Amino acid sequence: MQCPFCNADNDKVIDSRASDAGKTIRRRRECVACSKRFTTYERVEQASRLMVVKRDGSRVPFSRENVLRGVKSACGKRPISEESKERIADLVEEELHKEFDREVASRVIGERVMSKLRDLDEVAYIRFASEYYKFRNVEDIMQQLEALSGRIKDVKEQQKLF
Repeated sequence: MQCPFCNADNDKVIDSRASDAGKTIRRRRECVACSKRFTTYERVEQASRLMVVKRDGSRVPFSRENVLRGVKSACGKRPISEESKERIADLVEEELHKEFDREVASRVIGERVMSKLRDLDEVAYIRFASEYYKFRNVEDIMQQLEALSGRIKDVKEQQKLF
């Protein structure tokens, strides 16, 4: 591991802990050359590689980073914490690895992300949906807004019952 302060390639691990239910390992390190301390995070790689079947039929390895990039793009400057964005990417990745062995359609990934964004933030959901559904005009957007508006009314009515 290269020291971020002096770029030396000689360090020792001081502390090591599992975090995120064992998915990542947090290591506290100390550089032998400059004695400064820093933290690294290691992600445990899945043994079986999940392949994503894209719309054009091509296959690419699943990338949590691609999901996270899409979520961050949809959220833009909305008041949504980075932790919430990371959690969406984690949940989607976890669901896909549990449900699919080898291949998953990109459509399924998009739908999973949209369902999570719909519950988190309506504006982020519409932004993501506009890219996912490739809206051609305002009418397409209005249909999604009407569906979202109807869903919100249903939720509010259910809350009144309790």
